[in-house]
Amino acid sequence: MTDTAQQAATRDEVVTHARVHDVELPGGAGTFALITLDNGFDHTKPNSFGPAGLAELSDALDTLAERATKGEIVGAGITGKPFIFTVGADITGIPSITDREQALEIARTGHDTFSKISALPVPTFGFVNGASMGGGVEVALYADYRTISSDVPAYALPECFLGLVPGWGGTYLVPHLIGTEKAAQLIIKNPLSQNRMIKGKNAFELGLADRLLQPVTFLEDSLAFAARVITGEEKVERAEVDTSEEGWNGPLDKAQAEADAKTGKAAPAPYRAIELMRAGRTATREEAFEAENQALADLIMSDELRAGLYAFNLVQKRAKRPAGAPDKSLARKVTKVGIVGAGLMASQMALLFARKLKVPVLLTDLDQERVDKGVAYTHAEIDKLQAKGRLNSDGANRLKALVSGSTSKDGFSDADFVIEAVFEEMSVKKKVFAEVEAVVSRECVLATNTSSLDITDMASELQHPERVVGFHFFNPVAIMPLLEIIRGDRTDDATLATAFATSRGLGKTSILVKNSPSFVVNRLLGRFMGDAGRIVDEGTPIEVVEQAFAGLTPMPPFMLISLVGPAIALHNSETLTKAFPDRFYVSPNLAKVVEAKIPSFYGSDGAIDTKVLDLFDAPASPVVLTADEVRERALGSLADEVRRMLDEGVVQAPEDIDLAMITGAGFPFWNGGVTPLLDRTGISKKVTGKRFLEPGVASVADSR
Repeated sequence: MTDTAQQAATRDEVVTHARVHDVELPGGAGTFALITLDNGFDHTKPNSFGPAGLAELSDALDTLAERATKGEIVGAGITGKPFIFTVGADITGIPSITDREQALEIARTGHDTFSKISALPVPTFGFVNGASMGGGVEVALYADYRTISSDVPAYALPECFLGLVPGWGGTYLVPHLIGTEKAAQLIIKNPLSQNRMIKGKNAFELGLADRLLQPVTFLEDSLAFAARVITGEEKVERAEVDTSEEGWNGPLDKAQAEADAKTGKAAPAPYRAIELMRAGRTATREEAFEAENQALADLIMSDELRAGLYAFNLVQKRAKRPAGAPDKSLARKVTKVGIVGAGLMASQMALLFARKLKVPVLLTDLDQERVDKGVAYTHAEIDKLQAKGRLNSDGANRLKALVSGSTSKDGFSDADFVIEAVFEEMSVKKKVFAEVEAVVSRECVLATNTSSLDITDMASELQHPERVVGFHFFNPVAIMPLLEIIRGDRTDDATLATAFATSRGLGKTSILVKNSPSFVVNRLLGRFMGDAGRIVDEGTPIEVVEQAFAGLTPMPPFMLISLVGPAIALHNSETLTKAFPDRFYVSPNLAKVVEAKIPSFYGSDGAIDTKVLDLFDAPASPVVLTADEVRERALGSLADEVRRMLDEGVVQAPEDIDLAMITGAGFPFWNGGVTPLLDRTGISKKVTGKRFLEPGVASVADSR
């Protein structure tokens, strides 16, 4: 690698060392060289492969090749430090790479280094003892045999999620090991399903490892397995892979159709990965690896990857240090939580608070039947966790004991944090808070899960409005990472700090939001869905509107309305239209769907429900737009709304809007959220007169 490429790629590299030591295999099988990958940190900073780390691994493998030739070792293996195998390439230096030749050198260095494992003249083994992703999955595939621990928490090839391909051997080695159907699941389907990870047991079942071993004696058992293989005592059998044209390409055709549905062909990485896998059926290993090199070089220099890395940095770094949050030392300890309401959302919250904070949680509601139903829901969910092996019986019983219910709020007297999750009506929420304030201590935080209502108004009639804070979860509570924390006009720093500390304890990503109609995610989605409704009401078919957003948004607008519920979408539209009548829109046709109590725009067959279309009024003078025109108009509206929100100080910076839309609405990593997409397409400048981000932040080009 040239000095320039080396310097660009090694910036901020934490070197993962390749530490070699000899082990005498059991049963007198001989001397075995074990490489342990270790960057010297605990599990909070996982192993990764940067240029310096690859160079050290390469040197270690060269030495082992010499020793193997001399007969000094009978086998070699590679494993990781405790809990971590390796999470792949160190991507921190990629934004500094300025030309394709540098990118190509990095791609070739990975192949050249890992290929030295296959070239060793003794049997080789990958002992996957912990989290394994990207290049971590690939490096083990170069070994002749693999073991994996049953407690590996995350195993994945996430490259297509970011805008890359598994380009250090993955697109060739994986399908040749387990077939294209399973390979497509790992390389295409899982990354495009919000970067789904699998566990060690799943990887073994797919055929990616030869033996599944228990964690307590994993290394000991792996070495014993290696000894038996080397002495011939144990044979490893693997399923045959169908390399016929139909057997190979059929699953890839299905994967391509799925990529079309998920990305609308807007993200090049999955298609490049499919192309590489197709070619791998007849290509030699050397030809396939060089094709991967070329693909990596192209994608490293793509806007898609830069946007993906921007998004990755948001969720990995900015999310851990919420902009504008008060000093965490001001936070009060939370030892008991109260929840007003026992419906589905409230019950989900109760389970989350109990599981994560390990504190008593009290659910209240108007009658015993509702209370019992809420508590029963949490207990049933705990039973499911136990059935899946995620809790033992003692843990399940302890967790159940933490969640109780009552029709009285008197039990909140010793609570430190009470959150309401009642009907989205201001008068109802004010009444609830007045009743809670009469019971709780002076310092108890009063949080609201409102999705759109004014926090300051909600607190205005209380004796201590400074303790009221917005704490807006997204549904489903356990899965969606985002919490919008909203500061009312009188919310004090101690309350706000407690809210952020509680969010951290719950494992959520938090952003600070100014008190404003519908806050961040629902405001932007409200503008987006309102525009879609207006365009359909004017005469463009729903199907055209839905098709216009493939690959740009997590799902089409009417599918999104169906997911959140037409009634909730209508309420959000009404709230926003009341606040901003000049640009938000309440669709009369949506109101009809709600009035008819139709739960979704889609029927059971996956098509638009004809009952919905029958309700719609046809416009007197239809205006029919193309998909391109729909997309341009809707993105223009998003650009306008983002600029207004930034000018109003709703959040600290554009990065907070992107973080919110990625973690709260599932906007794709390959677009970088919202603002990089609007910048790259030129819409932000066209609509608002300027970009949202500095040139080069989430794109290769210095300017557009």
